[in-house]
Amino acid sequence: MSDRIKIASPAWLDEFKAFIMRGNVVDLAVGVVIGAAFTGIVGSLVKDLITPVIGLLTGGVDFSNLFVTLKGPVEPTLAEAAKAGAVTLNYGIFLNAVINFIIIAFAIFWMVRLVSKLYKAPAPVAAPAGPSPSELLLTEIRDLLKARLEQP
Repeated sequence: MSDRIKIASPAWLDEFKAFIMRGNVVDLAVGVVIGAAFTGIVGSLVKDLITPVIGLLTGGVDFSNLFVTLKGPVEPTLAEAAKAGAVTLNYGIFLNAVINFIIIAFAIFWMVRLVSKLYKAPAPVAAPAGPSPSELLLTEIRDLLKARLEQP
């Protein structure tokens, strides 16, 4: 004899299980995980390969210390201004973010282009041919015999 108490599960739980197990939700989850890994690859590509080359070409220009002090003591670097409690408009950090975005978008464009060239789409399947002449003739004979049998 079992003394177990049966607890009814809420109705939305079954609906949630059905939602989670749908194919496109699982595909989306896999895409997010792969996207996170891809983000690491692209981040390393930009930080470790592309940015040093651009830094070399531009003479090591760093925009991160470009700022305007709105209130408080004027300091020569952003770190010192922040330490002094100054209110600053950090347009250099914004410029760095825009430049990084452009570099990342460019790198992703070329990576997707390369992967697209490596991936060959399957050849389109030709539509099945119509019935052969002998099949048409047999169909006609069948229809004639059927019509003859149906006559009184």
